[in-house]
Amino acid sequence: MTKKERYKGVIGWFQENMPIAETELHYRNPFQLLISVILSAQCTDKRVNMITPALYAAFPTPEFLAKAFPEDVYELVKSVSYPNNKTKHLIGMAQMLVNDFRGIVPSELDTLQKLPGVGRKTANVIASVAFNKPAMAVDTHVFRVANRLGLTINSKTPLTTEKELVKHIPEEYLSKAHHWLILHGRYVCTARKPNCSSCGISPWCKYFNDW
Repeated sequence: MTKKERYKGVIGWFQENMPIAETELHYRNPFQLLISVILSAQCTDKRVNMITPALYAAFPTPEFLAKAFPEDVYELVKSVSYPNNKTKHLIGMAQMLVNDFRGIVPSELDTLQKLPGVGRKTANVIASVAFNKPAMAVDTHVFRVANRLGLTINSKTPLTTEKELVKHIPEEYLSKAHHWLILHGRYVCTARKPNCSSCGISPWCKYFNDW
């Protein structure tokens, strides 16, 4: 099977069987999404969604969060992974938004990465989800699933995976494809034991067909 055939089969299956694919993080605007994505690093979306309602209520705008006391933010995020670092990142992010961007979350990838706590993956998520830009965020699920399926071959870094996926997935599907791969990795192609028996894309999967 050629790589072109594999991509065509995988994309076609997802189009038919998962026409709606969205983030599972709860948010109402780009600022809230940015908070949630920063908190979601090495933490489950379920856990983030449990704590963000109180956080959003306490700090509804960048201006409020920029003036927050670290101990107040920490108290609301202490149940996520690395709460001390994330507290610093959230306050620093809000301060930069206020001081440099008039309190508005930027939409450009390079600009987003200037914000504290925002790496390339987070920037891609914001650009894609909040601003509907053709971006491919690569988290652990996307990295694993892309390699297992054979969409990427022996990719060693998230960046090489991102470049390979962007190269082969039509631009109009990129944002949705990010969620396709995440959700597939979260619920079907899991890290410890992929559930190949219930996987609809096994006909195009390199891992399955190389057994």
